[in-house]
This record gives sequence, structure tokens and C-alpha cells, in this order.
Amino acid sequence: MSIISKVLSLENPAFCGYVTYSSLLVLKMMIMPLLTVKQRRKFGVPISPEDCAIYNRKSLRLHEEVERIRRAHLNDLENIPIFFIAGAFYLLTNPSPRTALNLFRTYTIARYCHTFVYAVVVIPQPARAISWSIGFAITGYMLFRTIRHFKAF
Repeated sequence: MSIISKVLSLENPAFCGYVTYSSLLVLKMMIMPLLTVKQRRKFGVPISPEDCAIYNRKSLRLHEEVERIRRAHLNDLENIPIFFIAGAFYLLTNPSPRTALNLFRTYTIARYCHTFVYAVVVIPQPARAISWSIGFAITGYMLFRTIRHFKAF
């Protein structure tokens, strides 16, 4: 059995954890546009000029509550795909399942917390910075371990 088929096996708890937590992150990213729409409707904020008639507006305007959710979603789009790649590469190092699961779990919790303190119940800094930093550090750690494992240069 090759290392890839061993690592990418449903019998590997690290791989199953990666799939589970990655799915939870995709679900979270799918919820963000729905939250944006909810806030747009609540505050009567159109997305495009042609939508102004729906909200009885003559022009576009911004609203901080809508923009806050959009920024949280943008932050997800900037960070979560990198985690997907780093996590997949990290799995190829055949890490300890316990370590891998804890990294995947902690990253997912940190991303949910980031959105919560940024866009749902706004909590002053450093709450957002801490939750973002945890995810950033985990992604960096996985990449460092992967580079160290493969040493291809």
C-alpha cells in the first residue's frame, strides 16, 4: 500500500478529521452570504444599482453591519483555502492522528470564533486578532512540518 493510499484512507483518523473539519469550514463559508443577505434586507442595503428599486433607494449606500459581515467573509476566503492546501500537504507527512485532529479542530473553532467576534456579536480587539492568529499559526505549523518532512531543495 502506497503512502498516499494509506494517508488518504477512510481508516486514517487524521484524513477523516481533515474531511470533517474542512466540511465544517465550507459550511461556515456557505452561511456567510446568507448572513450578508439577511443584514442587507434588515437595513435596506442594495448590492447593485439595479437593486435600488427593491429597497426604494435612489442610490447605493453602505451600512457598517453589512460591511462587517462582508469583511468577515472576505477574511474566510483569504485564509480557509490556504488551510485546505496546507492541511492536505500536512496529511502527506503521515502525522500523528491525535496531533492532526487537534490542529484541524482548533483551526475550525478559531475560524468560527473569528466570525462570531467579528460579525455576529462584535467583541473589541484583541478577540478577533487572537482567533485569527491561532488559525494563522496552525497553518504555518503545518506548512513548516511539511517542508521539513519533504526537504526537496
